[in-house]
Amino acid sequence: MTGNTYQPFKNFDFSYRSCFLSGDTFTGEIVRTTILPAWLTQLAGYSGEEQIKLLDESVRSYNSLTVPCNTEVLTHFVAPLETRVQQAFEQGYRGVAQLSETDLFLWIGKFMYGLIYIEMNAAVKQQQLSADGVNMSQGLMHKFGNLHTMIQKIYSDVVYEDFTPWSIAVVPLHEQDTPFSFRDEINTLTFSMKLKDFGIIACLQDNGTNRRYHQELLDQVEGRALSAQQFEELCARFYYSAYLFNRLPEYTIMPVDGSIYIEAMPLKGTLNKAIFDYWQHKTYAQVLQEFWKPWGHTLFEIIKDPMHPMSYFEPASLPETN
Repeated sequence: MTGNTYQPFKNFDFSYRSCFLSGDTFTGEIVRTTILPAWLTQLAGYSGEEQIKLLDESVRSYNSLTVPCNTEVLTHFVAPLETRVQQAFEQGYRGVAQLSETDLFLWIGKFMYGLIYIEMNAAVKQQQLSADGVNMSQGLMHKFGNLHTMIQKIYSDVVYEDFTPWSIAVVPLHEQDTPFSFRDEINTLTFSMKLKDFGIIACLQDNGTNRRYHQELLDQVEGRALSAQQFEELCARFYYSAYLFNRLPEYTIMPVDGSIYIEAMPLKGTLNKAIFDYWQHKTYAQVLQEFWKPWGHTLFEIIKDPMHPMSYFEPASLPETN
């Protein structure tokens, strides 16, 4: 990335001294804000003291997961986004289905990047190394940096030129009062959550490929309320395909006259192999077992027929395997 965009991964700026979104772009006061907004914890019936385990094995409460944010950014840009998402969530599936995918991407991206910021801060502290010495793959830092540039659209004019960086699926759930829960996989930038009568699945940096990969099943269930088992099965498929996605998307990022233009480079590149590694039912079944834990399905039960893993969808519409 070049130009005037704020690039926290260039100097490992995770010290809580600058705004996590905008760096030193604005002159307002820096305050700490929770990455899980208060309105969502209230809607979920949470106290905020519920706990989550981070990658460094530390256990933190949701209320303690904070990032630094400039008050101007928080008041004029983040708050309006939160209000739009809150109003949609309060309406349930009907509202979320009408919410723009861009707003969903920015909201989920802000949450995921907030987690990344906290993890990076902890990594620098634990290793007691200089900013240049943090042990993280260049590919992962590149991916995180691209996500951060994309979510600067929250406060700046960022233009995704003729592409969408994400795959997002919003589905209705049969259960009308589903308790709030979420999953995330930082390495693949995959996220899912469920609440009330809706579920959301998002891959934040795949240029829409995971959605296209599962398009047959998405078309099959369009408009149909999913059971709890079906939603978790759909999540398992997205998380597994995100793992199989073997490209590191590249972008041309060009700041021009106060705007940032982002153009996606072709995913095909110079590689001759397919964009996804081969789907293996046995490995997928292991992922599915984790997602189906509440129902106690064993791996043997799921993969009893190696060519046709257990499914709550009819037809199963599974990707082809080799």
